[in-house]
Amino acid sequence: MVSAVSQSESGRNRKLLLGIGYLVQGLRCFPWMGVIFFLKDGLRVEPSTLQILQNSANLPMVAKPFYGILSDSFYIFGQHRVPYIALGAFLQALSWIAIAISGKSGISFFSITFYLLLSNLGASIVEVANDAMVAETGKQPPSSKKTKPSSSGELQSFVWMASSIGGVVGNLIGGVAIDKFSTQMMFFVYGILLCFQFLITLFIRESSLDLPKSPSHVGFKKQFLELLNAMKKPEILYSITWFAFSYAVIPALTGTMFYYQTQHLKIESSVLGISKVFGQAAMLLWGVVYNRHLKSISSRKLITAVQVSMAIFMISDFLFVKGVYQQIGLPDSVYVVLISGVLEVLYFFKILPFSVLMAKLCPPGCEGSVMAFVMSAIALAFIVSGYFGVALASYVGVNGDDFSGLPQGLLIQAVCTLLPVFWASWIPEDVKLKGKQN
Repeated sequence: MVSAVSQSESGRNRKLLLGIGYLVQGLRCFPWMGVIFFLKDGLRVEPSTLQILQNSANLPMVAKPFYGILSDSFYIFGQHRVPYIALGAFLQALSWIAIAISGKSGISFFSITFYLLLSNLGASIVEVANDAMVAETGKQPPSSKKTKPSSSGELQSFVWMASSIGGVVGNLIGGVAIDKFSTQMMFFVYGILLCFQFLITLFIRESSLDLPKSPSHVGFKKQFLELLNAMKKPEILYSITWFAFSYAVIPALTGTMFYYQTQHLKIESSVLGISKVFGQAAMLLWGVVYNRHLKSISSRKLITAVQVSMAIFMISDFLFVKGVYQQIGLPDSVYVVLISGVLEVLYFFKILPFSVLMAKLCPPGCEGSVMAFVMSAIALAFIVSGYFGVALASYVGVNGDDFSGLPQGLLIQAVCTLLPVFWASWIPEDVKLKGKQN
């Protein structure tokens, strides 16, 4: 009975720590909405400059394998996950409060770039530690007949939904706050929220989480070699390569579409906020549907289906920009809320089944470094995608005032999105994995 109670308490503590962590990270859209409007209206940057900054700010995410190896091999006060979460929350709080205090007149483009890089450094450290805990818990065998196996993807679905809820709340409040309050106030509020996360994390001991025990004397070099050995496994290497390529090959036009909607169509910020809320609600629904009905379906089939759906939505954007939907009586604002909101988050639908697949493939002992490498590859792919999008926008002649080449850019984007489908066989089938494990 005592052990059962202990397992129940450790499960609650894990869900509390991970739930807060993923919820707060999901809320990052709240201050970032302020950043986008601040850059557009305050510093009056061009769409290409906005998109370059958005993607360049993600550079700290590329170093996630380094943070993962650190958390796998170096313990702080006998703990190797919780202290890193606290450190990441502190760095984020410091950066957002610094931006808020600087004020509109006291901050330059280069200063805000530095603070955003610092914020994403803290966010990446937190994400590495959280993802490692999810992967570690997913590898644990059930300790009793009454204990359900944690490898079924339930914890992944839980944290996915926590992040989605954060996104829904952040976008819903952000869409209203951008008109009612200053962007500095938005930055300050999120900074205070991160301070609360930091304080809560300080009061949680890692021993109460019932994580798998591993030797604290494992060195950085040994952990790095274990990561290299894991990456030599064809099923891991090919899967990550395909997944990163499936993002990198798509020229992102997010900055261009943002300017098209706000400058050309005069869509209000509250409508954009509702659009993002609708998208985050779709992500939340995806997590629920996946957990209840789709876990038994091959990850390859799910990921490929999402990739094809992305291309279809991009063709729909082409029709939208050409004015087809407006001609049949569908208002621009309704399309932006219903379709654009879903397309914006559809990029991330693949991550849930892929993370479940990688948790099965990940060797014991280096969950942090392998999962960090996965997220690093995704971050790098997004950066390449963003720069690719800037080049495409320049090629078709799109800028802040001229959007005549946008339909051509969207068609090229849709074709590029379909390319990875032809190499989907690089992703292993889950059925074959189960056979190997048994």
